[in-house]
Amino acid sequence: MSIYLDYNASAPIDSRVLETMMSVYTEDIGNADSRTHEYGDNARNVVETARKQVASLLKVDTGEVFFTSGATESNNIAIRGLEEYADTTSKHHIITTSIEHKAVLETVKHLGNKGYEIDIVAPDEAGRVSTDEILRKVRDDTLLVSVMHVNNETGIIQPVEEIGAELEKRGVLFHVDATQSCGKLVEELQKLKYNMLSFSAHKLRGPQGIGVLVLKKKAYKLPPVKAITFGGQQEHGIRPGTIPVALTAGCGKACELALNEYKDNEKKTESIKKEIMKILDESGIQYQINGDANSCISSAINICIDGVASEALMLSTKQYCGLSNGSACTSHSYSPSYVLSAMGLPVERIENSIRVSWGPETDINLLKENFSELINVAKSMVW
Repeated sequence: MSIYLDYNASAPIDSRVLETMMSVYTEDIGNADSRTHEYGDNARNVVETARKQVASLLKVDTGEVFFTSGATESNNIAIRGLEEYADTTSKHHIITTSIEHKAVLETVKHLGNKGYEIDIVAPDEAGRVSTDEILRKVRDDTLLVSVMHVNNETGIIQPVEEIGAELEKRGVLFHVDATQSCGKLVEELQKLKYNMLSFSAHKLRGPQGIGVLVLKKKAYKLPPVKAITFGGQQEHGIRPGTIPVALTAGCGKACELALNEYKDNEKKTESIKKEIMKILDESGIQYQINGDANSCISSAINICIDGVASEALMLSTKQYCGLSNGSACTSHSYSPSYVLSAMGLPVERIENSIRVSWGPETDINLLKENFSELINVAKSMVW
């Protein structure tokens, strides 16, 4: 039996989340914006309960939580939704990093094609961007700084706390893609200074197809973000379209579970990481960790196995482990990881690297057996 080790692409849905969604699908029919009957009222209550659950996880006000189809849409709204404000204030400068998800990089590139000036900061070989370098690039006409919290390929935690604190002093808008950290680095996110934050429910064992954009109020006002699609006034006009009630309930339930269980979950994911490292060390195989292990989240690791091409290894070990060698958004055709390339790693090391990611419910005994088999195959492939 193969073991699933690609949680950074999509985590399996929690059975309690699925149970919640099934209850909504069968018992809470109706459109949450229908106001002429109790079915609409019931659906709306489900949505508002989910909004409270998200708000509790992040310690924000319910009026700051907006449901979207996922982090890609949230990122687009957070960035492209500032165009009117940019024109009004003559601020057309954006700062981001070269290791962001494509949902940020391609959106910023789109604005660059429209005349915005874009500064893209590369990380060091440890996989972290420099706070000082980000801040040195801030100008009077800087519209936005966008930095992810945890990188999806390496698991490296970025210095968003330091960046956010300084940008708040300077009055510069700050967007954080928290897709890989939401529900995991709970306390860090609760105290983080930012204006906009994005995440997808399916990365914290919720359903695919639902996400959140948090717009933090300042002096009782939301950030100057406008809708980028048009229709009804759902989500106060920020994200028009019928709200998927059951998906929203699933997102809320996943957030509730994460808030209640994140401390125990971290202990479990850390023990799994230790087991992976033990297997690697005891195998005698030559390997390198991509990125600073001390700055890495407990549920992921990016490993270069010397002399073993990752594509060949994954194809040869499908019966043991389901893992990847990069972001799912670019996996339809193989090319060297742009994240590892941005870190300045040599091509051979990049081509020999795999991403392993897991969750608290990952079966540690099955992992010991199957990951050991993967390493045995890798040893036979070393050239």
